[in-house]
Parts: sequence; C-alpha cells; structure tokens
Amino acid sequence: MAIETDQKSSSDGKVWGFFKLPFRQTGNTTSTTSSSSAQTQPHLEGSNHHASANSVSSVAKSLLPTRRRLKLDPANKLYFPYEPGKQVRSAVRIKNTSKSYTAFKFQTTAPKSCFMRPPGAILAPGESIIATVFKFVEQPENNEKPMDQKSKVKFKIMSLKVKGPMEYVPELFDEQKDQVAIEQILRVVFLDPKRPCPALEKLKRQLADADAAVEARKKPPEDAGPRIIGEGLVIDEWKERRERYLARQQIEGGDSA
Repeated sequence: MAIETDQKSSSDGKVWGFFKLPFRQTGNTTSTTSSSSAQTQPHLEGSNHHASANSVSSVAKSLLPTRRRLKLDPANKLYFPYEPGKQVRSAVRIKNTSKSYTAFKFQTTAPKSCFMRPPGAILAPGESIIATVFKFVEQPENNEKPMDQKSKVKFKIMSLKVKGPMEYVPELFDEQKDQVAIEQILRVVFLDPKRPCPALEKLKRQLADADAAVEARKKPPEDAGPRIIGEGLVIDEWKERRERYLARQQIEGGDSA
C-alpha cells in the first residue's frame, strides 16, 4: 500500500514539473530542468516519508487490541444445564467499566432457538446488569453421550459508546457501525444438573438475582404519597371547615329573619 502511494506521489510530482517548464525562461532549458527537479525532489521525499509514516501508524493501530468497555462474568462462556428436549437458561453479568454511557447488544448464530433478555440496553458508568439467555437443547444424535454433545451455537456481545442516558433501540448499532466494538464471543458449555459444581452453583445464584431484578422492575414505583396525601388531607379539612361555616351562616341568617 505504501509503495503504491509513493509511486503515485512521484508521478504527480513529475506531471506538475512538466507543466511548469513553459513558464520559465527559455534561455537555459537544461539548467532550468535540473534546478526544478532539484527543488521538487526534497518535497517528494518529504511527502513520501509522511505517507509512509501514516500507513505505518494505521497498520499499528489496527494491530492494537480494542479497549473493552464491558466486563463479563463469566468472561467467555455461557453455562447451560444439559436437559435435552427442554428450554434451559444461562446468565451473564455485564458491567460498564468505561467512563461513558455504553450500549450493548446480543447476537446469536441461532436466533430461532435462542433469545436473550434483555437483548440490549444502555449502562451508565459503573452500572451492571444480569442478562438471561434462553436456549432449547436438542436431543443427542448418533447415540452420543449427553455430556459429549457439543453445541455450535455462539453468542456475540457488542458495545457502543453513546452520548448520555437515552432509550435503547437496536438501530443505534446500525447508525454507527464504525464505532461498534466486539466485546466477546461466548461459547456454550453444558453442565450436568445432577452433579453439583462451582459453575452450576454460580449459575443458580445469577439466575436468582436476575429473576429478582425482573420482579423488582415489574412493581410500580413507590408513591411519594405521604406528602401528597398530607396536602390532600389539609385541603379536605379546609373544605369541611368552609362548608360548616357556610352552614352556620345560613342558620344564623334564618334565625335573624
């Protein structure tokens, strides 16, 4: 790439040098040509060096690892209990470790048999969420042992830096494709539900936390009612007093008549 750029720059320099010749003095053509080429050469060398430096820097940037905005737990796997013929669940905690608001989005190679809840969201700096992943487990083929069954399904988590708190829409990732970063590709690992292990126990805790968070979101927000009710009581009491006062005025007016 750098070689093509250098050749193009050199050819451009020669063309411009050729068109400058008619406007110079015609008395000494040879000296003029040599002087013009001498003046042009340093400029070409400088431009070639600058182009080479840019190409090298762009290649270096492409080789650098992408700085992650999210921290995943588990880091690169999704654990599912192996129950053939059933829909099972996994969970992953997603935390925004950057200093800006970040949107994340799930993708899977098997959208018909897998889905995520939520499929995406926007996290404030330091905020975390437990996402639940649902998957239908196929029956083993060719008399394979249950735990030898391997899943080809993979999940990808992508991130996008956003300006601030806003409503999440999947179109954000389509509108800013150049800014989207692939955080991690998660592979599926099956666990035997009848054999306790640390990964299975951790999965159960995460699923319980995820369910509790969903139930908490379903509850209506607590009404800051005491103050409003208090104001209502004061107004109601004032109305009652006014009605009693008007009633007394009518009675006294009738008595005086």
